[in-house]
Amino acid sequence: MVELNRAAEYCCASNLNLYDSPQCEALATQAATGRHLRIVSLPSDERAAIRVRLREDDYPGWLHPDDIQNLYPAETLYSPLQLSQAEIRAAIPQAIEFTYRAMAEHEFYLWGGTVSPNYDCSGLMQAAFASIGVWLPRDAYLQEAFSAKISIESLQPGDLVFFGTSNKANHVGLYLGNNRYIHSSGRGLGRNGIGIDELSKTSGKVGRNYFEILRSAGRITHSYQPGELLSLML
Repeated sequence: MVELNRAAEYCCASNLNLYDSPQCEALATQAATGRHLRIVSLPSDERAAIRVRLREDDYPGWLHPDDIQNLYPAETLYSPLQLSQAEIRAAIPQAIEFTYRAMAEHEFYLWGGTVSPNYDCSGLMQAAFASIGVWLPRDAYLQEAFSAKISIESLQPGDLVFFGTSNKANHVGLYLGNNRYIHSSGRGLGRNGIGIDELSKTSGKVGRNYFEILRSAGRITHSYQPGELLSLML
């Protein structure tokens, strides 16, 4: 058993689930092998869940006590890559290719899913950009707040399109060009998995459903910096 220290930083030795409560019943997010985290609080009961916060995106969650054995002290503290806008744009085709591979391998939409084969919408976006060394915040509304605002008319491949209510984004997809975008959607408005749709009211059923709640578009210009949107998550 790893003896945890709140002052230390840890790495994940395997893909781990993080939950939205200490009961560990509902998935909040996932941490892929190699991700960094810090301990927020340690319970007095060694069999209780542990409150943690991921370093790359500041996302909080609860770790099941059985997964403590899958943590190890980080040799070096997490430090995000500093990629220029030009470097990010040059790597966009790789991020798009990641989503195509994910579509070929996926099984179903998973709320909180960020690792293959099952993703939610923002989890797929986060994983795609992480594959090119760029971290996005975790949820769709956070990704909207993080990205540089652009008009729908100025969309380029690799930009993000956001959907939701007038108050908040709750869905996101990756623009591919030619009015098409790729996204992971649940059964409510979508297909229970990853697919490609059009930004059009005359497209197929899934595309029409989402076009009706199209909200905004954004461009990724840098990698998320720890603490950048922390106030929105509290």
